[in-house]
Amino acid sequence: MNFHDIRFPANLSFGSVGGPERRTEIVTLANGYEERNTPWEHARRRYDAGVGMRSLDDVETLIAFFEARRGQLFGFRWKDWSDYKSCLPLSDVGFEDQIIAHGDGETTAFPLLKTYQSGEFSYARPITKPVKATVRVGISGDPLVETVHFSVDYDTGVVTIFDAPDVDTVITAGFEFDVPVRFDTDTILTSVASFRAGDVPRVPVVEVRV
Repeated sequence: MNFHDIRFPANLSFGSVGGPERRTEIVTLANGYEERNTPWEHARRRYDAGVGMRSLDDVETLIAFFEARRGQLFGFRWKDWSDYKSCLPLSDVGFEDQIIAHGDGETTAFPLLKTYQSGEFSYARPITKPVKATVRVGISGDPLVETVHFSVDYDTGVVTIFDAPDVDTVITAGFEFDVPVRFDTDTILTSVASFRAGDVPRVPVVEVRV
């Protein structure tokens, strides 16, 4: 897979704009009612990294990162400052943040999930790029210890618990995570506004499926 396990400089993504994108197909019927459907199970996020550029040094860092990824060829990690934790933004990650599964006495591998709840409706988002050393796991209210009770595949977001959890036990997890993305352009156009400040008008970034 064309993916580099490296994060876009977090100080440059801070201040960027972007968020989730959905694709909805809408057909208006003769009676005025609508039929709505979507071919996407999961949202795809888009960002503009150019907004975070503040100096010529930032521009140089961006160009180096862009060239090392060969433009759109290789994906990379991106920190979405508006949504990068299993908990609320101002809270600390805890092992009971998210319910990721229920034990069946046999299964030992569990993908990380983040659930977005609104009223009685919810959406479970797969988390495939957790941040190293941030994953906390628990079973029915008891915390586990990484490397002693479980391991984490930081390339896929799958947690493996060494002893299969008992039937009906609740497996919970907390974590920080990145978004797998790529540049959505093969061209970076820069304009030097002054000796000490640079301007990058647009650097589109788009989420990729991994």
